[in-house]
Amino acid sequence: MLYAISLILAVGVLAYWRAPLLLWTIALGLWLAALQLVGGCAVPVAVWAVFAVVAAVLNVAPLRRLVFTGPVFAIFKKITPAMSQTEQEAINAGTVWWDRDLFSGKPDFKRLLAFPAPKLSAEEQAFIDGPTEQLCRMIDDWKITHELKDLPPEVWQFIKDQGFLGMIVKKRYGGLEFSNYAHAKVVTKIATRGGSAAVSVMVPNSLGPGELLQHYGTEAQKDYYLPRLARGLEIPCFALTSPSAGSDAGSIPDYGVVCRGSYTHPRTGERFEDVLGIRVSWEKRWITLAPVATILGLAFKMYDPDHLLGDVEELGITCALVPTEHEGVAIGRRHYPGGAVFMNGPTWGRDVFIPMDWIIGGQAMAGKGWRMLVECLSVGRCISLPAMSVATGKFTSFTTGAFARVRDQFGLPIGKFEGVDEAMARIGGYTYQMEAAQDLALVGLDTGEKPSVLSAVLKYHNTERMRKVLNDAMDVHGGKAVVLGPRNYLGRAYQAIPIGITVEGANILTRSMIIYGQGAIRCHPFVLREMKASMANDAREFDDAFTGHIGFVLSNVVRSLWLGATGARFTGSPKGGEVAAYYRRVTRLSSAFALLSDMAMFSLGGTLKFREKLSARLGDMLSGLYIATASLKHYEDQGAQKDDLPLVRFAVGNALYDVQQAMDGFLANLPSRPLAWVLRRVIFPWGLTLRPASDKDGTRIARLLMTPGGSRDRLVHGVFKPEDARDAVGVLEPAMRAIIETEPLEGKLKKLAREGRFKTITARERLAEALAGGLISQAEHDALETARRLKREVIMVDDFDFSLREHDDKMLERVVF
Repeated sequence: MLYAISLILAVGVLAYWRAPLLLWTIALGLWLAALQLVGGCAVPVAVWAVFAVVAAVLNVAPLRRLVFTGPVFAIFKKITPAMSQTEQEAINAGTVWWDRDLFSGKPDFKRLLAFPAPKLSAEEQAFIDGPTEQLCRMIDDWKITHELKDLPPEVWQFIKDQGFLGMIVKKRYGGLEFSNYAHAKVVTKIATRGGSAAVSVMVPNSLGPGELLQHYGTEAQKDYYLPRLARGLEIPCFALTSPSAGSDAGSIPDYGVVCRGSYTHPRTGERFEDVLGIRVSWEKRWITLAPVATILGLAFKMYDPDHLLGDVEELGITCALVPTEHEGVAIGRRHYPGGAVFMNGPTWGRDVFIPMDWIIGGQAMAGKGWRMLVECLSVGRCISLPAMSVATGKFTSFTTGAFARVRDQFGLPIGKFEGVDEAMARIGGYTYQMEAAQDLALVGLDTGEKPSVLSAVLKYHNTERMRKVLNDAMDVHGGKAVVLGPRNYLGRAYQAIPIGITVEGANILTRSMIIYGQGAIRCHPFVLREMKASMANDAREFDDAFTGHIGFVLSNVVRSLWLGATGARFTGSPKGGEVAAYYRRVTRLSSAFALLSDMAMFSLGGTLKFREKLSARLGDMLSGLYIATASLKHYEDQGAQKDDLPLVRFAVGNALYDVQQAMDGFLANLPSRPLAWVLRRVIFPWGLTLRPASDKDGTRIARLLMTPGGSRDRLVHGVFKPEDARDAVGVLEPAMRAIIETEPLEGKLKKLAREGRFKTITARERLAEALAGGLISQAEHDALETARRLKREVIMVDDFDFSLREHDDKMLERVVF
């Protein structure tokens, strides 16, 4: 019995610590020797013979390939589905980073905490405090969305003159060359003032001509276009989406045929005859800035039927730069996106001849457009929409917290009702998650990474949380957010929610296909190696990868069982105190996720990519682990402030709870029921033990949002706060502070009323009576009068004339009570 127990312990320890194969062999050999020499058990020669044969097969690589991995390799090549060129390029795009640790089952938290905390340079901070602040003061979102349907000319000119369109352009070309972190924070601040302006700024700095030119353009293209883009002399757009090809960009029907032709250069007027070029036809939609663009980035499939370039007829997706004044280019019509009324519209052209040197990167980059796009997309998807989502979270935290403290019902601020504080807890907690998740990814970008998988995580989860916080903010504000007008600071953002959910890849497909579809191959320590070995018919590489993969699975079985049975209590943590338990839970769930991932691929094989519901749940597991670890890192980066712990408990606790629920849903729907039964006992030996953040923590978050202080300031940092109390947002902070300061005085007046000390009826009359009777001082009277005036300004909604055209700016003069 003792030796049996020792064997189990030895196997467990070796598997848990992922010992190399040779160490396994030595340990088991020593155990057999001890059994015979010390334990007095006569180990049969046959057992020693079997051990020797198995040890030789597993440890001698040529023998292992002949007997074991070779036959497996033959089967693997037959059952592994072929990848299209676009799939291969998408898989190869970008880099893997912290997401690889989460797939490993053993996240290296020291590495996580060693990543630098994101920060702005002095120049970047000055830009946010200066031009960005000034731009926000110029934005009147109601005027933009309701009256002008565009940014005012002076705002457009300011954006161009101050270099907002060239934040990513290098300084050698006249750009600002900001970090990705600074780029995101600029967009975030603008978005807290107006979505239309934020979109107009972020698109030229995201996926588009500027980004593509810097990475792939010829020197001549860079020298001409980048200085013009930086100074706002060019307005770029990028035309990718077609009516019949949205998220499936690889199936775009737009095409170009290589031929010889003639054209007149639209900028110089020079005529060129009989030049090698492409005759392109396209119909694009949903192209931001297309109606006002001066330079069109165009994606199309390129064909060479006459073999003017070589033997290949179908060259693939190609990206070109076409001046919009070029003959045959059609722009100018607009779409009407809800909420954020920015310049967006279709572009089309038929048989438009362009020269070969208009291809981004020149003729050498013909047919390489898809790789260019997917490599750059990971950068833009980490910045633009996630930044706008963070802005929404910060803005709703700021406005809803103040409104819920100012607005009262039944004698209490509405934020103190538990039903309301539940919604406010989600607003604050999701905001913390969104900022933490993006900030960590921005650190990766600024240290040279291009995290394609994490960009998909951010795009989906930040925009979905944006939708949730806006829904909750609308509920808390009630009628204030329903009636449109200059005083409604949420309505337009609420209307614009579908934009973020839809663009840069529809959220449904991002969750069900992209996050795990890319992650399982890119981030798994062995799968991509096995697939590449299969495609290259490399038996040696496959042998090494597959052997390691087996050990990886065995380790995760043992680790998942041990960590589940012990609640990960004996696992190390890089930090002590309350957050230590969260690090341990991440380790436990990471091991379980790695095991479930392998079992999904093992049991479903190539069909897993078509099991989108299961793939989505696996993606949710990866996403939850990322959000949890990003939130822990965010807490440390902000100085581990104890006052922020309610936010941390919500952000990390709820993220890990979401991982557990995704695992439960996955196991409940895995087609192989016996395998699911075994996995459930391994991963959840005591059942589903994790719980989301408590109601008490939710109440603490709600109070945090309604109380001026360090935690609130950190959470809403970056929100543009107008200084004019006549502004619908600018009045919130003064009103909240005034209400808090005069709350004891209001209580005193209520007490006097209950005692029958007043002869008058209305609140205004009683305030005057209290002053006249010496019950309050003149200063107290003035403070109460100011607080009540500000409160009325906060809760009032707009009204218009009968035709809904003329707004009444003097409603506050119509005070009856």
